[in-house]
Amino acid sequence: MSLVKNVGTIGGLTALSRVFGFVRDMLLARVLGAGLASDAWQLAFTLPNTFRRLFAEGAFSVAFVPMYTRALSADDSGENAQKFADDVLAVFVWVLLGFSAVAMVAMPGIVWLLARDYQDVPGKFELAVSLSRITFPYLGLVSVVAMLSGLLNAHSRFAPGAFVPVLLNLVMIAGITAGWYLRGSSADDVVVAYALAVSLALAGAAQLFYMAWATRKAGVKLKLSLPKITPQVRRLGLLILPATFGAGVYQISQFVDTFFATSLPQGSLTLLKLADRLNQMPLGIVGIALGTAILPMLARHIQTDNTFEAQRLQSNAVEIGTLLTLPAAAALAVCAPAFVTAFFVGGKMTAADGALMANIVVALVAGLPAYVLVKVFQPAFFSREDTRTPVWVAAGALTINIAINIYVVPRYGIVGLASATAFTATLNVATLYTILQLRGWFHFNGKLIGKIARQIISTLVMAAVLYMLMPLLAGHYTGAVIGKVWSLGVLVLAGAVTFFAAAYLTGALDKDLLGQLRRKKPAAPVDPA
Repeated sequence: MSLVKNVGTIGGLTALSRVFGFVRDMLLARVLGAGLASDAWQLAFTLPNTFRRLFAEGAFSVAFVPMYTRALSADDSGENAQKFADDVLAVFVWVLLGFSAVAMVAMPGIVWLLARDYQDVPGKFELAVSLSRITFPYLGLVSVVAMLSGLLNAHSRFAPGAFVPVLLNLVMIAGITAGWYLRGSSADDVVVAYALAVSLALAGAAQLFYMAWATRKAGVKLKLSLPKITPQVRRLGLLILPATFGAGVYQISQFVDTFFATSLPQGSLTLLKLADRLNQMPLGIVGIALGTAILPMLARHIQTDNTFEAQRLQSNAVEIGTLLTLPAAAALAVCAPAFVTAFFVGGKMTAADGALMANIVVALVAGLPAYVLVKVFQPAFFSREDTRTPVWVAAGALTINIAINIYVVPRYGIVGLASATAFTATLNVATLYTILQLRGWFHFNGKLIGKIARQIISTLVMAAVLYMLMPLLAGHYTGAVIGKVWSLGVLVLAGAVTFFAAAYLTGALDKDLLGQLRRKKPAAPVDPA
């Protein structure tokens, strides 16, 4: 299966999830606004969600998938791969249970480390601790989901793992609705926050049930047995430890950003997280899809010492990534006031909050191409079982990020914090590429550089058109629902048509990639008998 088709499958389902995620956050903004309960909820949601991305979908996946793929390739019967997966599951479950139990007991200390300034607001710190204890079991449930998803990815079955976030958003939308109903006319936002926390735990159970069914349907039957530290499990653990930091620099920076955001005026953390929703839309659709699809494919090429195909695969991934993220970043930056106002402002979310959120969006999307390219470059290390190099790169980037935040946050507030995140993400990806080139593992050739240059020209043309349209539509995206819908539709359509027309005229659209999109599956070979 081609990279383009895999990315299309994962990206399409991720886009569906992001749509429901948008609905979830639109409801959340209007029901809770940016205040005490919403800040406490955002912290309670950040803890298990960031650990999930850091350990389960980050470090665990990048270490487990290549080892499981290698076991599948070495044994046609699949017995070795099956035994390896069973052994990992047996240990993984107990580690998750132990970690979750310790974290729930230590939750007051964890919340204090991240949000000690919440103690200055009566009831805010205690609410954050209580909500975090309810939400944290989600980590254990969704971590097993991530393992099952990685296992299916190794079998080139990407759809189930890409679909499970849809279940999360559906259950949480139901939670917001239930909280709003239970709150009634009391205007007690705490009721909504508790309903959200419970819905997150229920969503984890729904995701696990679905992935267990999908795994069994795919013919992969796991057995839960007593834990044994086999040599393969031990090797996996040794790979996971450094990969936890290397694969999760973006997630670790979320903790750093949370720490600094909680020291700012009330509502700052909520505005940052909601602004990041717009940033996460293209990041999730393109970045996660590319990273998920490229890792097992790149691992196979490297195992067969096929350097030409490895180079071609990564070049295609870079080209796809920049083709989609450069215009997305520019469009979000130019149209941030329109998107934020139309999607989030209303109910308890004020226009002043929306204006600040728009500035945060502009700062965040400056690093969008870097966030995506990290997902392309890191698999080149992980597929070679080199998880140490990204650790040192990530450590340097994170240290610089903290140093910048210490300076900019007191002076420029939440927008300065978002800008620092974008800058250090760009520094991180530039360093990774430099190392890849020096080691001879990947390099930008003339053709790829030319394509990216044409993409940048096309993006600038699109940005100019959107910049001229924005003041003409200002009275509509701030008005009634119908005006918001058609004005945003005009912006999206104008941006897409302009970019792809410019890309076609400049040659930014690669005919080889378009051919892969149109390519049909080859016919089955005819049995000569």
